[in-house]
Amino acid sequence: EKAVNLKKDLAEMQEWMTQAEEEYLEKDFEYKSPEELENAVEEMKRAKEDVLQKEVRVKILKDNIKMLATKVPSSGQDLATELNVVLENYQLLCNRIRGKCHTLEEVWSCWIELLQYLDLETAWLNNLEERVQMTENLPDKLDALNDALESLESVLRHPADNRTQIRELGQTLIDGGILDDIISEKLEAFNARYEELSHLAVSRQIALEQQLQTMRETDHMLQVLQESLAELDRQLTSYLTDRVDAFQLPQEAQ
Repeated sequence: EKAVNLKKDLAEMQEWMTQAEEEYLEKDFEYKSPEELENAVEEMKRAKEDVLQKEVRVKILKDNIKMLATKVPSSGQDLATELNVVLENYQLLCNRIRGKCHTLEEVWSCWIELLQYLDLETAWLNNLEERVQMTENLPDKLDALNDALESLESVLRHPADNRTQIRELGQTLIDGGILDDIISEKLEAFNARYEELSHLAVSRQIALEQQLQTMRETDHMLQVLQESLAELDRQLTSYLTDRVDAFQLPQEAQ
C-alpha cells in the first residue's frame, strides 16, 4: 500500500510539473505595454516561488522511497527509477523557470534604465532650450554677449554617454520585440527634439561668436581712433598754447 501511495505521489508530481511547464514556459507572451511586462515579471516571480516550494515535497518523496527500498527492495527499485525521472524533470523545470524569471527581470530593469536616461537627457534638452532662448534679444554689449556665449557653450559640452545608453537600451528591447512600438515612438520624439535643439544651439553659438568678433573689431577701431584723436587734441592744444598761426601748420592740423 505504501508503494502504491508513493507511486501515486510521483504521478501527481509529474502531472503538476507538466502543467507548470505549459503555464509558465510554453506561452507565447507579447509585451506591448509596460503594464503587460510588469505583470509578466510578477507572474514569473510567483512561479519561481511556487516551484521552489515544491522542493520540500520532492525531498519527502525521495526519503520515503529510499526508506521503502531498504525494506522492500523490489518495490523500492521500481519507484527509485521513476523518482530519478521526476527529480531530473523537476531540476530542469526549476532551472528553466529561474532562467525565464531572471531574463524578464533583466528586461524590466532595462526598460526602467531607459526611462531614467530619457528623463536625464530630457532635463538637459530643457536646459539647452532655456539657454538658447536666453541668447535672444540681448543688449548690444560685449559682456552680455560673452556671458550668453559661455553659458550656451557650457551646456553644449554635455557628454554623449547618456544618448549612447538610450540608443543601445532601446535597440536591445526593440530587437527582442518588447515594447517596440512605445520605445520607437519615444526614441523618435527624443531624437527629433535633440536634433532640432542641437542645430539651433550651434547656429546661435556661431552667430554669437561672429557678433562678438565684429564687436571686438569695432571696439578696436574705436580705440585706435580715440587714441589718434587724443594725440591730435594734444598737438592742437600745444599749438594753441604756443599761439602758432594756423597757416603755419600742416594741412590736416589746419
